[in-house]
Amino acid sequence: MTPHGHDGSPGSTGTEPTRSRQPKRLILSFLGEFMGQDWAAPVRTGVFLEVLHGAGVAAPAARATLDRLVTGGVLSRERHGRHLEFSLTPAGRKMLGEATDRVRGPSPFHPNGDGWTLVTFSLPEELRTLRGRLRSTLTWHGFAPLRDGLWLASGRPALATAIEPLRAELPEGAVMAFHAQELDGFPIASSVRDAWDIDGIREAHRSFIETWCDVAVDESSSAVVTRTVLVADWLELLRADPRLPPEFMDAQWPAPDSFALYRRLRAELAPPSEAEFAALTARPATIAR
Repeated sequence: MTPHGHDGSPGSTGTEPTRSRQPKRLILSFLGEFMGQDWAAPVRTGVFLEVLHGAGVAAPAARATLDRLVTGGVLSRERHGRHLEFSLTPAGRKMLGEATDRVRGPSPFHPNGDGWTLVTFSLPEELRTLRGRLRSTLTWHGFAPLRDGLWLASGRPALATAIEPLRAELPEGAVMAFHAQELDGFPIASSVRDAWDIDGIREAHRSFIETWCDVAVDESSSAVVTRTVLVADWLELLRADPRLPPEFMDAQWPAPDSFALYRRLRAELAPPSEAEFAALTARPATIAR
């Protein structure tokens, strides 16, 4: 079964709440799951369109997203006769590899070490696009803005690795980082509540569980589509959960249930989805794409 997309796409069960998923996140999910380190061959446009259609994304949106990923250096594109084919670039493969540790890691919601990491940065207005990319990178690695130009994360995130793709564009000294411990008399709990919406994080876990708890792996729908959508939703949840220390959570915190559900479904989907992907990519193209 596949959770249905916003356009009532094929393979829908009708048992989960309708969700609109970003085409870019779906394609990155597909790339990471099926075109990562162990896959070198190019993949036809038609394969992407078929998978994205099953996930509720219309062909024009899928094509536009592929174009943007080419422009952004994640994918390369070549024409073979009447057909276009896409491959991961070295930069795209590296980007996906860096995300793999958390996407497939054994402790995705546990702090990475003790204490707190503070980041402060200053970028001029003419670098606002770079500033947005830096903020997005910090958010993915568990940071949240504490106040203007000052971001906070629990533990010791791999900050140097995280910002390495931006390093060449960042002015010298634009980013500074410190590791800190909470001092007696200066509790950090109020700052944590100010920086993160803990109720919102809890709701993100509950939404993931609600969406996927009744999904069964069977032969009635595409395992490739289901796995792509599952990992896209998992990426969204990882972005929402900053890996805060357990003392800030209650006893019924749902993260362990989210993790167990994701691991079970992904393991069940792996064999049929990999067989289906091999068949999809081996199928001769019949329409120029």
